[in-house]
Amino acid sequence: MSFRKEIKYKLTLSDQKILKKELIIKGMKLLFAKRKINSLYFDTDNLDFYKNSEEGVLPRKKIRIRWYGDNLKSLSKETKISSIEGRFKLSEVYKNNQFLSKNNINLLDGTYGLLKPKILISYIREYYELNNIRLTFDTSIKYQNFKSLSRFIKNETESVMEVKTNFNTDDDYIKKTIKYPSSRFSKYARGIFLIESLT
Repeated sequence: MSFRKEIKYKLTLSDQKILKKELIIKGMKLLFAKRKINSLYFDTDNLDFYKNSEEGVLPRKKIRIRWYGDNLKSLSKETKISSIEGRFKLSEVYKNNQFLSKNNINLLDGTYGLLKPKILISYIREYYELNNIRLTFDTSIKYQNFKSLSRFIKNETESVMEVKTNFNTDDDYIKKTIKYPSSRFSKYARGIFLIESLT
């Protein structure tokens, strides 16, 4: 287990283009090709994960099944944990031959009990590196409601840049490298808020 820092920057599409251009001039390099990411998030009937995220409760967690592109043969179950010490992610192979083809895709958590799929979030991610800092840009973010039989989709109007570094990386070093104000942005919390406002 290794703790890391995750800093997010909520950007308009135009701001993202400007910032990306500035960082490329500074030496930001592409790590590998962009790809589509899909994450199906689970929560309790009371939305405990969502509420804990909004209230900033520590420790807290998020649980999701993730896959890339349209490849449903390679799934991973990821548990993201935020604690006083920092943030870390646990990942394991998830095998389910009927994944997404049935309505009762549930998980069982030792602390929270039965978890049900609430929202499918998909987006396009680009991967870069600058001065030993990893940066990702997420665009075309879509939220699909899995709480409703209609499974309607809500499109995000903004984009997100995220910085991931070793937990020991100095905050001033990050701020000197990325001269743009950070902001709190959870795709899961944002998606739940948007779909709840439409139901």
